[in-house]
Amino acid sequence: MEKLSSLNLKALLERSARLFAGHPALATVDGEQLTYAVLYNRVQAISQFLKDNGIKPGDKVCLISENMPNWPVAYFSITTMGAVVVPVLPDFHINEIMHIIRHSHSKAVFTSSRFLDAILENEKNAPGLIMRLDDFKQIKRSSRKDILQDILEKGEKELGKIKQAALQAIGLRDDRASDATDLKDDDVAAIIYTSGTTGHSKGVVLTHKNLIYDARASESVIKLTTEDRLLSILPLAHTYECTLGMIVPLMNGSCVYYISKPPTPTILAKALAKVKPTIMLSVPLVIEKIYKMRIQPQFHKNVLIHSLYKLPFVRRKLHRIAGNKMIELFGGQLRFFGIGGAALAPDVERFLIEAEFPYAIGYGLTETSPLVAGFAPFAGRYRSTGPAIEGVEIKIHQPNPKNGEGEIWLRGGNVMLHYYKDPDTTKEVLTDDGWFRSGDLGYLDSDGYLFIRGRSKNVIVGSSGENIYPEQIEALLNELDCVQESLVYQDGGQLLARIHLDYERLDEKFGINGMTEKEVQQKKVELMEKFRSEINEKVSSFSRLQKIIEQLQPFEKTPTQKIKRYLYIN
Repeated sequence: MEKLSSLNLKALLERSARLFAGHPALATVDGEQLTYAVLYNRVQAISQFLKDNGIKPGDKVCLISENMPNWPVAYFSITTMGAVVVPVLPDFHINEIMHIIRHSHSKAVFTSSRFLDAILENEKNAPGLIMRLDDFKQIKRSSRKDILQDILEKGEKELGKIKQAALQAIGLRDDRASDATDLKDDDVAAIIYTSGTTGHSKGVVLTHKNLIYDARASESVIKLTTEDRLLSILPLAHTYECTLGMIVPLMNGSCVYYISKPPTPTILAKALAKVKPTIMLSVPLVIEKIYKMRIQPQFHKNVLIHSLYKLPFVRRKLHRIAGNKMIELFGGQLRFFGIGGAALAPDVERFLIEAEFPYAIGYGLTETSPLVAGFAPFAGRYRSTGPAIEGVEIKIHQPNPKNGEGEIWLRGGNVMLHYYKDPDTTKEVLTDDGWFRSGDLGYLDSDGYLFIRGRSKNVIVGSSGENIYPEQIEALLNELDCVQESLVYQDGGQLLARIHLDYERLDEKFGINGMTEKEVQQKKVELMEKFRSEINEKVSSFSRLQKIIEQLQPFEKTPTQKIKRYLYIN
């Protein structure tokens, strides 16, 4: 097969359009299907529209939407013309979305109808060019200010045309115009915000080379063909789905299907039956729910089966039968079910092994585009994320002599360029010789298989793979009246908070010193629920607290007054 001429998204799309022109590339389960030729032509048209509206190479363009075929169209339209795409997770709060637009200096935004009104309501901070992703319709704002701005922009365009004509007449050229189509592998392709809350955002800057390097290296785990069908169920703004669930299939002539409605169990079941996917990517939550709600109860539905299930050989037989039923549930043709974004529950992984289900586990981070380690179905090791993918190095920094555990360091062409506008944090994680300090703890076995043991960073990975930064929620909690300090953590899959109350302030505000003990407890219960509701209105859906618990004694702290988190977690 023809090799990629360059490691950039433009070269990838052009190659795929040549090799797979008539093959389906993108589709909705019950709707439109785009061939590779149609995809390429649409990308060219949208890219030209962006250029005509003043978007230049290096300009940032925000992309906020639920999954649909037009999402990849917009993504490639932005990146192949040399602009920088800024994908935003649709679960982000509107305040976080607007912060990302401001922080990235996005000059345009593609948004689905779902977010359009909210963005227009924030008119002061919205970019001048707004496109509705559902139909690629430009949204015109009718305020006098916008009309004047349109006149000015049109005037600048006309002056530009006059300038170009004059330069051509005297045999000269405008170097900026000639550079517009010169896309280099090391040019920035995307800025991925791992969090959108004001003041703490980290924009991961990824080049074209980062993304293509990782996409090609992932083929050491799984090779796709024109016969493969991928059903996409994770948000495309997540680097995991974007690289492995979009770029990799489109590099190999596969077809990616999207569900046009929220994937409830009924809708997902219908989609699986219709598409019959050969490839799927998921977070642990999906497979864990299926196991715990549909499979596990079958092993304990009566006394006889429950007793037999305790026998290892019977358990394995029952698991194998259940595995066959699961494959049928997923459409009957599944050959690769990738799991990433968070740790898979040990009992569920044990079941998948004995069920001979074609699962695969990978490890990676947004900063590494994302995949750095993984294994193919039936080639894994229990509780391991697999060996490094081709072209990526993994080493354990300062391993513990007793168990080999230490911080996981990574190096390869997939490692990010830097954090956007944050040189200090970049220096903390990138060494001079190109190693990325992951902040995760683990060890490598004698065959190079990586085992994750925990996180040295405070980041919490949500059930669907989202990064949750506890310090940001704590900052909001600490602003609440009567709260002295707080700690946010995850326990049993729930996001919880411990807060230490200011009893002097409680007495000033509510007169608790004159209350009975029962009345005090009731008041505190009411306050905890009030605090939880207030915080949950300010954060993204995946960062919402399930419960707030009172911390009766002040938290123990380090000499620099940081809470010793490990004393209160697990």
